[in-house]
Amino acid sequence: MIGEFFFVNMLKKEANYMKKFKPFIVLLLALAFIFGSMYFSFEEKKIFWYLYTFTLLVGIAITILFGKYKDELPTWKYIVFGIGFGTITYGFVRLSYIILHQIDKGFFKGTTKFLNTYGPNNIWHYLLLIFIIVVGEEIFWRGFVQEKLKLYVPAIVSCVITSTLFALAISLSGYMPGVVCAFFVSLIFGLLYEWKKSMPLNIVAHEVFILLMFLILPFM
Repeated sequence: MIGEFFFVNMLKKEANYMKKFKPFIVLLLALAFIFGSMYFSFEEKKIFWYLYTFTLLVGIAITILFGKYKDELPTWKYIVFGIGFGTITYGFVRLSYIILHQIDKGFFKGTTKFLNTYGPNNIWHYLLLIFIIVVGEEIFWRGFVQEKLKLYVPAIVSCVITSTLFALAISLSGYMPGVVCAFFVSLIFGLLYEWKKSMPLNIVAHEVFILLMFLILPFM
């Protein structure tokens, strides 16, 4: 009886260990795919938009299969808050750009080349950006990576790690100012997600930020 008790107890511990370990393996495999796919996306400049869109479509699929994101706000609230926070984020980035440009005019060297290479330059790119890329970035990085990391670390730490990982992914482009921007914008959206617990809010905020940055009030 004692031997049977210890055996059952050992099986329960192993089951609990595997239950906690399995999401970590899934997370690592998902990140490995995303990083690998983003590397090829940045390398293949002529078809960047198609490869990056594909990458994020897979990211959305991974989240649907293995993740679970939050949606705890009514429609009118996430729209209003989304517009507000998207505008504030744009203001933060624009102010940072002005200050850094005054301190060191060479900091943004290569911006024009980067935008000419990877920036949206036709209606098709803007459609992909608004309807797939922005949505995919929020769903994968917030709804999957950040949520999975919270199984192992506190929410704030999860936000920082997720933002760091996203910035590292963007660093594959070789454009360092974009890496800095990616980290802080991702951190803002990560903290917003933890605060309001609404994926639609994050998507609206990100959409507004992108529209202001590239279409309405571009500054780079």
